[in-house]
Amino acid sequence: MESKLLLRGALVGALAGLLAFVFARIFAEPQIQAAIDYETGRDAVQAVLDKSAGLPAGTADPDIFSRTIQANLGAGTGMIFFGVAVGALFAVAYAVCLGRVGNLQPRALALLVAAGGFLAVYLVPFVKYPANPPAIGSPDTIKDRAGLYLLTVFCSVLFLVAVVWLGQRLRKRFGNWNASVLAAATFVVAVGTMMAILPPLGRLAVNDQQSGYHTTETPLPLTDASGTIVYPGFPADVLFDFRLYSVAAQLILWATIGLIFAPLAERLLHSPRGAVPVEQIAASG
Repeated sequence: MESKLLLRGALVGALAGLLAFVFARIFAEPQIQAAIDYETGRDAVQAVLDKSAGLPAGTADPDIFSRTIQANLGAGTGMIFFGVAVGALFAVAYAVCLGRVGNLQPRALALLVAAGGFLAVYLVPFVKYPANPPAIGSPDTIKDRAGLYLLTVFCSVLFLVAVVWLGQRLRKRFGNWNASVLAAATFVVAVGTMMAILPPLGRLAVNDQQSGYHTTETPLPLTDASGTIVYPGFPADVLFDFRLYSVAAQLILWATIGLIFAPLAERLLHSPRGAVPVEQIAASG
């Protein structure tokens, strides 16, 4: 039974990844190109400033793949494989929760697991460390940024698992509604504490030395030796649109997985031919 759920999760994830890619290709890709154009123009102006100051000019590494391949084949393949991975993990989480989180119907459980996955795996980490297009982020901070983001994802998922367990423990004493409210409040407090402790990206040591005391890595206006602005800062509308479409693409991914997996799981679990009772699946885990 678990293998059948896993297979359905992977297939649904592939479809969800494809849909998310189509959306991102239409809406997010223009913002990525705008960010690349900004970065190219800024680098050209910086090269002129360095030359006038007698500094050696830097050389950009050539692109291995063209933008057309990156935006279509590369991004599409990556999103589909990402969807497969997410769908498989979703199916595992679904199988673990089956029969252990109350008397939920298979459809309702699928939607709740998808909502929880979107919240813990993507939305909470996004609030602390939102997605950035090209031109934002120093190459010297890639390792630190990746580590902080993964730590945020790990803590967020851990908090969600803990509050689900807490809600089940409190349900008999306070009832479903009150237990859910208490568990949700606990999750908010835990997430808020984590976000307050973790440093903003702009205050990492490298960024603090290069750009001063800021909360983000968004490029500031470029100035010459006299302090005159010779190139503007990163466009706020491009940054906003990119982040908005990033959230929307992930919402499409998780919603598709939940909505399509739900009837498939219900049909499988309620199939008259050798279906395994939910209680037996829970006991086998």
